[in-house]
Amino acid sequence: MQILPLKRRVGLAAVALSLAVVTVAAQEAMILPTDPAPLIAKTEGGARTFSIEIADDSNERSRGLMFRQAMDEAHGMLFVFEQTRPVGFWMKNTPMPLDLLFVGADGKVSAIMPGEPFSEAPISPGEPVRFVLELKRGTAEKFGVEAGDRLSHPAIDAVAGNPG
Repeated sequence: MQILPLKRRVGLAAVALSLAVVTVAAQEAMILPTDPAPLIAKTEGGARTFSIEIADDSNERSRGLMFRQAMDEAHGMLFVFEQTRPVGFWMKNTPMPLDLLFVGADGKVSAIMPGEPFSEAPISPGEPVRFVLELKRGTAEKFGVEAGDRLSHPAIDAVAGNPG
């Protein structure tokens, strides 16, 4: 066994403690502010309103709903990308089952796919999208949101050219 000088042992302990704090922080759910504007899904059964958090930078998009234990069914997280592109999601470190709504630049839902808790399997619609809305599993069906429905929110409408 090698005995390190006290100064080096204290330094290593500080590094270990710092890493432990970072690891704990990384395992906490990211809670973003609820956007003041509601997201509205225009469905066959009428308009459905959701409160949303907006993940619009790479750090927020990479954390998403990881470690989130619960969420109201009329609440979600909207992922906003700078350009329309192919995207893939996974559910690593995400304990809640989710509906992932893939949305084109026109604001139309192109696909709704399930997210299984803790799965590392890629979830992708196989076509480029501009937005992804994550909701608690079963919410899309319960609220009557289907592929082809249009979503309206200032972040989407600015890209889609919709008046709202």
